[in-house]
Amino acid sequence: MFLVNNFKRDSLEKLTLKERFLRLLRLNNSPSEIALGVAIGVFIAITPLYGFHTIMVIIAALLIRRVNKFAILLGTNISTTLTFPFITWGGYNIGRMVFGNNYPPLKWQTFKHFSYKTILNFYYPLFIGSLIMGLALAVAFYFITFWFMMKRKKARESVSKV
Repeated sequence: MFLVNNFKRDSLEKLTLKERFLRLLRLNNSPSEIALGVAIGVFIAITPLYGFHTIMVIIAALLIRRVNKFAILLGTNISTTLTFPFITWGGYNIGRMVFGNNYPPLKWQTFKHFSYKTILNFYYPLFIGSLIMGLALAVAFYFITFWFMMKRKKARESVSKV
């Protein structure tokens, strides 16, 4: 339905799958829309709502009209197998600082006796710290992406003038 509303019905049948995908990517392509998409994706990726990131991306893509949908997916790639431990550690420690270090530090020994109760004790500072870190990183990635996309747009315009 989404594609049908954005393209003429007769031209939709003539497009290959690759062409449809490329058109979808180009629907919202202003620098601010792309930067906003990346920022939203980064924020979602940092949140410790494990198992719900895909649902959150879909909801964000549906609710926020003026955003590049592909950029949201691109932004979520900040959370990978390699970065996940650092994101978790950073979010938890930021949460600990917010609560005055009333929670124990994360140590490898803690994971030896990890249980459901341990997860509950660690989750609250992790959640709050991750929201703060996610917001800070989302703002940073917004400005970095916006700068990069403006630079790219100016380069394209100078090439097209020639």
